[in-house]
Amino acid sequence: MTFSFNWRAALLGLLVATSAAYAADGRPPVTPAAAPAALAQRPGHAGIASANFHATEAGLEVLAKGGNAFDAAIAVAATLSVVEPESSGIGGGFMAVLHRADGREVFIDARETAPAAVNPKDYLDKNGEPNRDTALNGPLSAGIPGEPAGLAWLATHYGKLPLKDSLAPAVRVARDGFVPDGRLINAIAEREQDIRRWPASVAKYLPSGKPPVAGQTWKDPDQARTLELLGEHGFDGFYRGEIGKKLVDAVRAAGGNWTAKDLESYQIKERTPISVDYRGYRVVTAPPASSGGVAVAEILNILSGYDLTKLDEPHRLHLVIEAMRRAFRDHNDYLGDPDFVKMPLDMLLSPYYAAGLRQTILMDKATPSSMLPASTGIDPGMHTTHFSVIDKDGNIASITLTVNYTMGSTFVAEGTGVLLNDEMDDFALVPNKPNVYGLLGSAANAPAPGKRMLSSMTPSIVFGADRVGVIGSPGGSTIITQVLEGILAFIDGKDAKGIVAQKRFHHQYMPDRVDVEPGAFSPATAEALTRMGYTLKDRNPWGYMNVVTWDLKTNTLDAASDPRRESGLGKVQ
Repeated sequence: MTFSFNWRAALLGLLVATSAAYAADGRPPVTPAAAPAALAQRPGHAGIASANFHATEAGLEVLAKGGNAFDAAIAVAATLSVVEPESSGIGGGFMAVLHRADGREVFIDARETAPAAVNPKDYLDKNGEPNRDTALNGPLSAGIPGEPAGLAWLATHYGKLPLKDSLAPAVRVARDGFVPDGRLINAIAEREQDIRRWPASVAKYLPSGKPPVAGQTWKDPDQARTLELLGEHGFDGFYRGEIGKKLVDAVRAAGGNWTAKDLESYQIKERTPISVDYRGYRVVTAPPASSGGVAVAEILNILSGYDLTKLDEPHRLHLVIEAMRRAFRDHNDYLGDPDFVKMPLDMLLSPYYAAGLRQTILMDKATPSSMLPASTGIDPGMHTTHFSVIDKDGNIASITLTVNYTMGSTFVAEGTGVLLNDEMDDFALVPNKPNVYGLLGSAANAPAPGKRMLSSMTPSIVFGADRVGVIGSPGGSTIITQVLEGILAFIDGKDAKGIVAQKRFHHQYMPDRVDVEPGAFSPATAEALTRMGYTLKDRNPWGYMNVVTWDLKTNTLDAASDPRRESGLGKVQ
């Protein structure tokens, strides 16, 4: 059967639906989500879910000392820096959605920034194509870290304990040692040749001349010292003084371009989270410089026009995939650092814009992405990490952290124990050329001094009449679709264990295919989607979601870590 689609008529419908709703000032009215408010009750106990049991136990230890969810978040993040360096660390950054028990909600942007001397030509080869080596390996690939500043900010503005108390568990684990899990051992082996390029990296990750083996205790005294100085002196303990000087000296000696001013001028940004209503639930999620929250909100707005519960599985999946396709198209075209570019967020988040997009979806046919601006992409990645916290008073933290690719830049700054990120690859170093995760970008995400690179990190909190869910995951470009599917599963009534274990699927506009975990679709559903025009591609399991839920009817917490990760732990205490 020949596929036929009247794009002109569909686009006309979109424009009519959107333009008819514009107010006199030219801005589309947006139906406001429910206003943030203090919940009427407190859990009386706490729950933490993270990708490593050392980190979860560190958070619970800090809670037992009288800390709140934000103190616990510091402990979890810092401990992950020690035991899970393949995914996050104090050489990287994070994004956090916080809900205080008094009802205040805030987004903390501790994303890395480009150094002042950034030069896009450094990331091009002789043919003007992206140079994957300088974008992913060594000091030129590293943005100015944001995580240490973010941890200090959490302690000063939201925590109850001194920063050094919240960092103490991570310092102890780094100094006394831990046994690396299989994923870290495999990550070091995977990046071994790149690690060998940097003497301090070899000293840290190949101490006996080869990757660590199962059962071997690993100590990290340099990072322990760096964390101690951060705890004693806050921001200055990392970005100035002894550690700041060592970072700059190491980077410049290896061909990088950081300066002391780059470190000293780094700033945390507090932003207003995105809040969207979907079928009686309020989803609070990440704004730019994350692309994830905008995409999730756009998808939910599109889906709000359908009753998915009344559709069979193939048609329900069809609508979700088509909504993903359109959101990722907009992701590529419009989004960047809000301090540098103007973005049409009113349009992208408008229910009227979503209504117009719905008119471009056929109920029985896939829309080829080639009908939209063409592009190419590659496999999604599985790096980054996420954890979720609810404390006994109802404070909530949903935090996603990253160093970008596995083991970041593989470059360790000598004398600091700090493994630097390779987040410069998250810029659109060459417009409309894919990064390592296959995501495209425009000039809105081009590198510039002090600019934050666009991220897919999507920490989120879902509020319903009877339940609250704290959701997030690593996974490169798949973060967005994982969080979306987690939100939909939560709304469908799944518990934390069911949410993190469910099989996943992913479409990111380009490449024009649906990535599918084994067992995600029944044979009949897969056949039906293929008949609609979809290309399905089986992929190995991805993501490491960590979820905490709060049942307001029974006042009980439930915490679960993704079964795809052997060392994760969700625990209620």
